[in-house]
Amino acid sequence: MNLTPKEIVEYLDKYIISQKDAKKTIALALRTRYRRMQLDDDMQQEIKPKNILMIGSTGVGKTEISRRLAKMMKVPFIKVEASKYTEVGFVGRDVESMVRDLVVNSINIVKMEHEEKNKDKINNYIINKITEKLVPPLPKGASQSKQDDYQRLLEAMEKRVENGEMDDKIIEMEFEKINIELVDSNLPPEMVKVQESFTKIFANINKEDNKKEVSVKDAKMLLRQEASSKLLDTTSINAEALRRAENGGIIFLDEIDKIALSEKSQGRNDPSKEGVQRDLLPIVEGSSISTKYGTINTDHILFIAAGAFHVSKPSDLIPELQGRFPLRVELESLTEETLYKILTQTQNSLLKQYEALLGVEGMKLAFEDEAVKTIAKLAHKANETAEDIGARRLHTVLEKILEDISFIADEYKDKEFIVTSELVHEKLDVVVDDDDLSRYIL
Repeated sequence: MNLTPKEIVEYLDKYIISQKDAKKTIALALRTRYRRMQLDDDMQQEIKPKNILMIGSTGVGKTEISRRLAKMMKVPFIKVEASKYTEVGFVGRDVESMVRDLVVNSINIVKMEHEEKNKDKINNYIINKITEKLVPPLPKGASQSKQDDYQRLLEAMEKRVENGEMDDKIIEMEFEKINIELVDSNLPPEMVKVQESFTKIFANINKEDNKKEVSVKDAKMLLRQEASSKLLDTTSINAEALRRAENGGIIFLDEIDKIALSEKSQGRNDPSKEGVQRDLLPIVEGSSISTKYGTINTDHILFIAAGAFHVSKPSDLIPELQGRFPLRVELESLTEETLYKILTQTQNSLLKQYEALLGVEGMKLAFEDEAVKTIAKLAHKANETAEDIGARRLHTVLEKILEDISFIADEYKDKEFIVTSELVHEKLDVVVDDDDLSRYIL
């Protein structure tokens, strides 16, 4: 969380072209969270997060911004689609379940951090267990010299197990039965506890023989979860995770326009749409939600909502919900130049991905600069004539160009293939110029 707004924007610039306003707004919102955490408790309680509403056509980078934020920030983060929720009483997911999902995500982050801190302890536990199985214990009453020899043998075997020299050896081990938690965030906490009680009862009835013959390599992996559950303090992990979710959690609410009620979208699902908005309202403005791990307050969770708003408008949301998203940012439509930059300037761009994929076959794929400009031009034209799907159009266009080359890539082993402007025109001109073909193929 200690990244400056400039550093956050610089990171996003590597993967997302243009959209400066959106990046700046999000960077400031994230930095404000950090600033708030440095203040005294009284002031912290007063400062509410400035929730953001991102408005823009599909394929301009709304969801990509959320994906990159999730990778960059070591804070609890979940992305959910508003359209999958329904109001209480309808069949579907309860809106509160998004907060429970956030808590589960937070627990996973904190648990991984604790596992990293206790890495040596966990590794020692695993190696000791495997070594004890490979070197049977001495009988009682063994002489001191035999005990010394045994100790030396034990230490030598530990080193061999640690170095991976024994990975292929098959051993029989008894593993503790790990209860795999099937977390259904849609269930109320009381029902989850009942479900857990039944799980424990059936686990005791069906006691299985946990002895298994496995390789040392697999045993290391199977013992890791057992070691974590024994050596880590679950109570402190859960408490820390709840605290982080409350103060640093981010919920990215995608497709929010799908629950807006516009004049054009009158239909029988409309009461459900408005119901979702009304259920969402108390969570966004701040309420206490019961989870399996404790109660979480949503006052300081940052909500970032996004939608294309093709059919509806932000003003079609209920007024109370509109007021809970004070920061509005409109994302620009992608121009021909922007599409060219997406292909050439982003880290791990589509062109680099295709070059790497066909490089597996020993083929050296290269793109002429003129060819890349032509791809951007034709993709932009296809967006204008057919439905505008933004940067996603580049996937379909490139696949169409490289389909035949990819099919016979093995014939170009240790050879170079250059994609020229002529090839791009040959593959795409007919499709782009024909409206019907364009709609079905691109």
